[in-house]
Amino acid sequence: MMASALSLAAFSAAGIGLLLVGLQWWVLRRHLSRPRRAPASQEAISILKPLCGVDDGLEGNLETFAALDHPRYEVLLGVRSRRDAAWPVANAAAARWPGRFRVVVQRGEPGLNPKVNQLVSLARAARHDLLVVSDSNVRVAPGYLREIAAHLESEEVGLVTHPIAGVGERSVGALLDNLHMSAAMSGGMVAAKLLGRDIVIGKSMAMRRGDVEALGGFESVKDVLAEDYVLGVRVGADLGKRVVVASLPVENVNHDRGVKDFLARYTRWCVMQRKIVGPAVYGAQGLLNPVAFALAGAALARDAAALVLLAAVCAVKAALDGASARALRRRGLGWPKLALVPVKDLLFAFAWARGFVQDTVTWRGNSLRVLEGSLLERPELAVEEDALAAGPGAAL
Repeated sequence: MMASALSLAAFSAAGIGLLLVGLQWWVLRRHLSRPRRAPASQEAISILKPLCGVDDGLEGNLETFAALDHPRYEVLLGVRSRRDAAWPVANAAAARWPGRFRVVVQRGEPGLNPKVNQLVSLARAARHDLLVVSDSNVRVAPGYLREIAAHLESEEVGLVTHPIAGVGERSVGALLDNLHMSAAMSGGMVAAKLLGRDIVIGKSMAMRRGDVEALGGFESVKDVLAEDYVLGVRVGADLGKRVVVASLPVENVNHDRGVKDFLARYTRWCVMQRKIVGPAVYGAQGLLNPVAFALAGAALARDAAALVLLAAVCAVKAALDGASARALRRRGLGWPKLALVPVKDLLFAFAWARGFVQDTVTWRGNSLRVLEGSLLERPELAVEEDALAAGPGAAL
C-alpha cells in the first residue's frame, strides 16, 4: 500500500512537471515571435570575447562576428597569455579582418573567476561605451547588434541577454548538452522573466560602460562563479534598471563534448544554482525533470501500467524538448536524437542530486569552493582558515 501511494505521488509530480515544461515551451515560443525594432541611432559597440583554448568551430564562430549588420563596432579577442592555444587563431582573425578584430592579452589576475579576469582587461582596452560580452563558442545572426542597440536606447534598460540554442552536435555528450541548452535553459530564463526573476546567461550579455562602472566594474564580480546572474540582479537592485531578454537567439556551438563533460558541466551549474537560490527553491526545481519522477513511480509500482505511464512521460517530454529546439534552432532535432531526452534528463537528475551535497567545482583547470551567492574561494584557503579557527596544533 505504501509503495502504491508513493508511486502515485511520483507520477503526479511527473504530471505537474510536464505541465511546467509545456508552459515554458509556450512562453518561449511567444517570446521568440516578438517583432524586433531597429535602433534609432548607430552608437558604436565593443564586443568583448574571452578565449580559452580552441573551442569547437572557433574560426567559424568568429567569422559570424566579422560582418554584422551594424556600422560601428569592434571585436576584442582576449587570451590569458600567448601560450594559450587560441592565440594563433585570434591573431589570424585580426589579420584577416584588420580594423574589426583586435587581440588583447590579459594583464594581471584580479580574482578567482578566470572569465572575469579577462573581461577586466578587455573592458579597459575597449574603445566604445556599449559593451557586449560574447563567449568564444557563440555564433550570431547578422542582426545581433541591431537588437541590442535598440534595447539599450532606453535608459530604463541596464542589461540585454539572449536565449541560447545548442547546435552542431557530433557526439552523444554534445547532443545531450545541446538538448538541455535548447530546452531547459532557454525556456527557463524566459519563463522566469515572467515571474519577475532575471536570469542572465553570460554567453551573451550587453551593458553600457557607465552602468558597469556604477556597479564597480567587472572587478566587482571577480570572485563569484555566476558573474552573469549577479550582474543581472544588481542591475535591478542597485541601478533600478531592467534586464531585457532579446528575442533573437544566439547559437552555442558544441561538436564533440563527452558524456563525462556533460555531467561535469551541469554538476558545476547545479552547485552554482543551489548557492544562488537556496536549497528550498533548488529542490523545487526538481519538478522540471518529470522523467526522473516517472522512473521512480515505475520502480515503486513494478507493473505494466506503470511502465506504460513511464513511456508516455518520456515521449511527451521528448516532444516538448523537440518543440523548444525547433523554436530556437534553424533545423530543430529529429526523433532519433530526441530519443535520448530521457537519458539526458536522468543524467541531469544525477547532477542535480550531486548539487545538493557538493560545494567544490573544477572550472578551466581550477578547483574552487562555491559559497553562498556563488562566491568563490580556493579549497586550500578554506582548510587553512578552518585550521586557524580550530586553534594551535589542529592542522598537525
